[in-house]
Amino acid sequence: MPDLTLYIGNRNYSSWSLRGHLAVAHVGVPFDEVLIPLHRTDSPSAIRAHSPSSRVPALRHGDLTVWDSLAIGEYLAETFPRAKLWPDDVAARAIARSVSAEMHSSFAALRQHMPMNVRARLPGRGRTAASLADIERILEIWRDCRARFGNDGPFLFGRFSVADAMFAPIAMRFVTYAVTLDDVASAYVEALRALPAVVRWTRAAEAETFVIAEEEYPETLR
Repeated sequence: MPDLTLYIGNRNYSSWSLRGHLAVAHVGVPFDEVLIPLHRTDSPSAIRAHSPSSRVPALRHGDLTVWDSLAIGEYLAETFPRAKLWPDDVAARAIARSVSAEMHSSFAALRQHMPMNVRARLPGRGRTAASLADIERILEIWRDCRARFGNDGPFLFGRFSVADAMFAPIAMRFVTYAVTLDDVASAYVEALRALPAVVRWTRAAEAETFVIAEEEYPETLR
């Protein structure tokens, strides 16, 4: 039995769970994954049994529980240094942490008006002034990181890092809502979507039978 267990929500909707999953998958060690369906009457108590915050994802490693996607990424980077979940260069690492933290705390309009829904195709929806501003800032981050640090691979800092795990759900949203991308952003989205862990996650999300009305696109925003 693996020593690592990741508790997640519905793959189709739970962007934070995807972030945690990609970080754990990149480490390359066996792990169990337990899906706790969201938005059910027993969801809070079921999650609370594994996560002090009553939110997913939560990672159990032996007797230790780590919750929150960014904290999980940091813990895995320290515990499995060979996975190189942060860039080696101190400047690149500082920027990677900065953009990861910005992703963690920002872009509320995009989250609200363009929620993650892997199996849906909703071109043109959710375009508010605030969500468009969020999109432009995200694209600015991607262009800057790729130009300054992306020479050694297709990801923001060349090889895959926590920063890519943090932005992967944005890539999924851009596909769902058919966001127009420049060549740099388009190539980056395709690199993320081609990751084996993302391919597996996408297939599992598309096969889910769960439908959460609260997470589907609001009719009033059409």
